Amino acid sequence: MPFNSCFALVDCNNFYVSCERVFRPDLWDKPVAVLSNNDGCIISRSGEVKKLGIKMAVPVHQIEHLIKKHNIQLFSSNYALYADLSMRVMSVLEEFTPRLEVYSIDEAFLDLTGIAEQNPTAYGQQIRKSIWRNTGLPVCVGIGPTKTLAKLANFAAKKWQKTEGVVDLTSPSHRNKLMHRVPVNEVWGIGSQTTKKLNRLGITSAWDLAHQPVDFIRSQFSVVIARTVRELNGSACLSLEEVAPDKQQIICSRSFRNRITTRPVLAEALTDFCSRAAEKLRAQKSVTDSIGITIKTNPFNLNEPQYQRSANLKLNHATQDTRKIVSTAKYLLNQIFKTGYRYHHCAVQLSHIKAETAPRQIDIFDISANAENINSRRLMNTMDQINLRFPNSTALASRGFDKRWQFKVEKRSPHYTSCWTELVSAKM
Repeated sequence: MPFNSCFALVDCNNFYVSCERVFRPDLWDKPVAVLSNNDGCIISRSGEVKKLGIKMAVPVHQIEHLIKKHNIQLFSSNYALYADLSMRVMSVLEEFTPRLEVYSIDEAFLDLTGIAEQNPTAYGQQIRKSIWRNTGLPVCVGIGPTKTLAKLANFAAKKWQKTEGVVDLTSPSHRNKLMHRVPVNEVWGIGSQTTKKLNRLGITSAWDLAHQPVDFIRSQFSVVIARTVRELNGSACLSLEEVAPDKQQIICSRSFRNRITTRPVLAEALTDFCSRAAEKLRAQKSVTDSIGITIKTNPFNLNEPQYQRSANLKLNHATQDTRKIVSTAKYLLNQIFKTGYRYHHCAVQLSHIKAETAPRQIDIFDISANAENINSRRLMNTMDQINLRFPNSTALASRGFDKRWQFKVEKRSPHYTSCWTELVSAKM
């Protein structure tokens, strides 16, 4: 049956775990989990770990007995490896569609309109096999006339093995059958609070939501949820975003490997975070005129005195200069730092972000400041080019110190694809 539009959502299965298994085939049928920064919590689980009842984000120290009992293999986060394999997956997907939206590190929407009308399921299987052959990563494919239905189809493809990893919801009869079985909280964009309100109205399944009057849903919730109802009924309201929108807020934060008690060490950590945030800002060709920081102790350690403070400063002139961002963060730190506490976490937040080409007020009485701004951009551009060619080779006031505050990565796997000295070697 012909249809006006067709979208596919391709989602990598247990992505971080699957990336680790690509180079460790001995672990394909073993319980494996990937840990968060500081090796603190579970952030990716293999199917075997899920069957043990281990939830996402559970602290490692709470499940140590299960880790030992079932010999769960743990890995520290290896983001360089994950980003590289993600790029390879997206490169494969570009061969199957003229329009691609990279939705996250392990998900992408494809526009299949006019491409897969004859047999969408077979086309989805081609995608799965091609990604497996080129990257060694397992994926599931959901297909539907809207992005919301493609997302719902992908949920079904992951949940039920009989689907063999591909579900096609371009047929109305298939949609109705599935939506009767799927709880409303599994619909894309329906959060926990919205789910509770829907349940109070007797709306418990995706089918219930799809058959509500659009005007009623808009009056009770929002235009966004009303749009979801239309999407569930096959009317495409969401288009592909082929170019990712610029971030309106950039946050760089970490929990520390060891507690920090002195201001200089905390300032060093903030400097490092500022440098990373500024690089992201320049990468999207933006500037910021609002800088904020947060410092806090460990709220879960009730045996220690607790302290948490935030501070923010609005700049007179927007900037993307790492030096300006660092000096502002240090100024704010001086305002809120207190001795006598063991600091566990800090964060830098850049907001009021706008394009560097956006019109802004120029101080006609300070010619030197305007010239300094041009020189600043040249310097930052040079730094970024050097770091692109030689990663982490330059930084401002954040090298040469004792970085005991950095998060621990005691179980990290090698950088198999992004470091010459750690490439996989085969013995004949």
